[in-house]
Amino acid sequence: MNTMITFIRHLLVLICCLGSLLAHPVLAAPADPVEADRIVAVVGDEVITYVELRTRLAAALKQLQKQGTPLPPQDVLERQMLERLIMERAQLQYARDGGMRVDDNQLEQAIGRIAAGNKMNLQQFRAALEKDGVEYARFREDIRNEMVTVRLREREVDSKMVISEGEIDNYLANQTAAGGSGEEYQLAHILLRAPESASPEQLQKLRLRGEQALKRAQAGENFAELTAAFSDAPDALQGGDLGWRALDRLPTLYAEAAGKLQPGQVSPLLRSSAGFHVVKLINKRGGSGPASVMQTRARHILVRINEVVSEGEAQRKLEVVREKIVNGVDFAEQARLYSQDGSAAKGGDLGWLSPGDTVPEFERAMDALKVGELSQVIQSPFGMHLIQVQERRERDVSAERQRVAARQVLRERKLDEAYQDWLRQLRDRVYVENRLDEK
Repeated sequence: MNTMITFIRHLLVLICCLGSLLAHPVLAAPADPVEADRIVAVVGDEVITYVELRTRLAAALKQLQKQGTPLPPQDVLERQMLERLIMERAQLQYARDGGMRVDDNQLEQAIGRIAAGNKMNLQQFRAALEKDGVEYARFREDIRNEMVTVRLREREVDSKMVISEGEIDNYLANQTAAGGSGEEYQLAHILLRAPESASPEQLQKLRLRGEQALKRAQAGENFAELTAAFSDAPDALQGGDLGWRALDRLPTLYAEAAGKLQPGQVSPLLRSSAGFHVVKLINKRGGSGPASVMQTRARHILVRINEVVSEGEAQRKLEVVREKIVNGVDFAEQARLYSQDGSAAKGGDLGWLSPGDTVPEFERAMDALKVGELSQVIQSPFGMHLIQVQERRERDVSAERQRVAARQVLRERKLDEAYQDWLRQLRDRVYVENRLDEK
């Protein structure tokens, strides 16, 4: 088996080299010398080429310059971008092997929403992209890949997150003791990811690198530049900015560090199962939580996706059902016939829902609807849905509601940590051969 895998990798390299030779015949005499493409990494059964790396790096550099972020050395940026490409390729391969895909219809709907968000139709949006030098075909595939990785995270991490009643009890007890100031913190971070089974030598090397980043941050160097140079996190080229969050919505490690910092200060080097971290408090602000919440009474029809029913089939089935409802067929009747969850017997009725009671994809779609309005077909980690809002009301926060809110807070706090752990495990499982420094 190992011999066959090695043979396939060598064959990929040979094909790539032959492709370069055929594209540039020996007898051709180009007017200007052109740097030949080469393989800079092998990920599983695929390769990443230098041209692909340079193309992605050019786009990132353009964005960093637009933001006014000081740029680290070129070789540092190349290594950071290559690691990002490796992680993307590993996730896409894992999704592909698991049968996950985004079809053209779903992709066009997503791009249509992006265009509408920019107050353009699809033709105007495409023209604007091309004016900025963005190839539309490449843009489509980037959006498709992003949709796949989001769905992969939902399936592999988000949908498996469990919060126990004991955790909720402890959280509420701590909140009562602390008094809940309502302050929000804007953090930026650097993550140096450690392999799952890192040796003491590897950990020591990472620690020294983390101490170097920390020393430079404490000396006042631009933190966004240091993040681009050192961090292995997905947001490395965005300055590592985590946005505004209350302490209880941060990973526990970061929350404990942030509570001890003043704006502009940097934490000590932090250690977690994911690796080493440096956290900087950019700013903080006060606030108070809402005394009441808006609740929505909704009903839905769910068609699950599985080995027998694909995403496309589930969507087409619900589009037919939606057309029937629009033409006057009773929603509850269709829910009893077709919905595949416990609400089917009640005509799809989910009762009164508060913020955080449902997964984010469902909640966003539900919140965008007017009372009585029927949604388009939407997807969540559970499958494909049709949603209809029946009523809305404002209610004071009750003890039950506090538990729901606590569950959501704990979920958000743990998700980032769980996702980083999952990425680290995936990175360790996939075969990666880094050839960037080979000439």
